[in-house]
Amino acid sequence: MSLKRPQNLSCTFRPLTPARWRDFVKLFGERGACGGCWCMHWRLRHADFERNKGAGNKRAMKKLVDSRTVPGLIAYHAKEPVGWCSVGPRNDFVRLETSRIFKPVDDQPVWCINCLFIAREYRRKGVSQKLIEAAVKYAARQGASIIEGYPFEPKSGSMPDPFVWTGLVSTYRRAGFVEVARRSPTRPIMRYYTRPE
Repeated sequence: MSLKRPQNLSCTFRPLTPARWRDFVKLFGERGACGGCWCMHWRLRHADFERNKGAGNKRAMKKLVDSRTVPGLIAYHAKEPVGWCSVGPRNDFVRLETSRIFKPVDDQPVWCINCLFIAREYRRKGVSQKLIEAAVKYAARQGASIIEGYPFEPKSGSMPDPFVWTGLVSTYRRAGFVEVARRSPTRPIMRYYTRPE
């Protein structure tokens, strides 16, 4: 099955702040995007994440937002929230530190993009790539010189959208990322350098 060419969908991107909490909730819906995650998967240890699934994860994200931490960006199309991208300093994400596949490549300080969620009717229209590019710009404005991504590269064929919530390798490549490590056949670590090495 071939993918449709991304459409030129105009979007604006805004950081998730307390004033935009309702837009985030509207986008994620009752299921918290997927299985009660509320984009807390990378921020909590496995046992804590499982225990908090659903309402607990939603409260944890709300607490984070209310603390004035920006956990990511919301994409809007015609004032409607249509997409989400988690972005922040790597040390904000506990699960990365305990991962064999995603352990640090080196001792450089990095920011990372580790979750994308697009409203069903806006998928396969180029929103993911635009969100990644917006997240790179946002991270660079915060002083990041390296931004990492942890996309999925299917061995063959296509995957259902919910299973590629970290994004696809092809999308990251189009956004200017390069592969720097691969400890799993389908899960490379990719980087974008905001300054020449």
